[in-house]
Amino acid sequence: MKTKLKSHSLKNELKKYGPFFTLLIEMLFFSIMTESFLSGSNLLSVGRQIASTGIASIGVALCIILGGIDISVGMVLAFASVIVSKLMVEASLPIPAAILITLLIGACFGVCIGFCIVILKMPPMIATLAAEVVAKAIAYLLTSGIPIYSLPDSFKTIGQGYLGPIPVSLIIMVVVFAITYWVLEKTSIGRHIYATGSNKEAARLSGINTKKVIFLTHVASTTLATLAGIIMCSRVNSGQPSIGVNFEMDCITAAVIGGVSLSGGEGKILTVVAGVLTMGFLTNGMVLLGLTEYWQWFAKGIVLIFAVSFDNFQKGVLKNN
Repeated sequence: MKTKLKSHSLKNELKKYGPFFTLLIEMLFFSIMTESFLSGSNLLSVGRQIASTGIASIGVALCIILGGIDISVGMVLAFASVIVSKLMVEASLPIPAAILITLLIGACFGVCIGFCIVILKMPPMIATLAAEVVAKAIAYLLTSGIPIYSLPDSFKTIGQGYLGPIPVSLIIMVVVFAITYWVLEKTSIGRHIYATGSNKEAARLSGINTKKVIFLTHVASTTLATLAGIIMCSRVNSGQPSIGVNFEMDCITAAVIGGVSLSGGEGKILTVVAGVLTMGFLTNGMVLLGLTEYWQWFAKGIVLIFAVSFDNFQKGVLKNN
């Protein structure tokens, strides 16, 4: 009994503090290797850059906790970037209307993914892969691969503006994290997501409407990816159909580094914050070191392997004891 309690305690400690320890080690490394890493301007710049990744990572984390995954977020982000740009530039819609319509269209992707999983019985990876391909196709069909420019100047505030010294996009990310934390920790839908991810059949037999949970979670994920796309569009001041390439990898890695178990049913939003910061500082630190984008891809791949291996290690510690 004592051995089992110790194994559970060790697992909980690894889940709780592991992501923050990884973040601390990374920050120490880059602060030693580069002089400007810990400067206020660089840290705020990282905060502005990670907003889109952070917001989309929340949706991915929810899907993984649910026991599935969402690999469509990169292309949904690019799709949203194109749609909001076309609504403002070509349809001449006011910025709030363009954003609202784009968010609603993005949510429709989640409804379609939920339909494929619940009604058509597709595995989540296949359903989200299909959504990724469709979103990519539509984005390129609407633009012929050419970015959309001439966005309204006031739209730049979302991705480039500051409230005092704090980037507006960072504030939006913090608000989204806070809302998600409240939903997961304080509401019944949060408990249902964890229950469904832990054991879908047991959750269903206990009276939880697992189909509804799956629909709502995927709608949340694609809506958050859409919001991330709007912020990204504002930050780069253009709608680009190619902007989401490999984006889903950063989101999945951030979620897994943040302690979200790939087997489902486990994960905390607070530690996902550490995962997002880890990925943001990793990219920033490699840029400061002068590493090319190819080396950045390599490093992120290694980090993902490490994160998954660490998740498996934690399960092994529990199982062997």
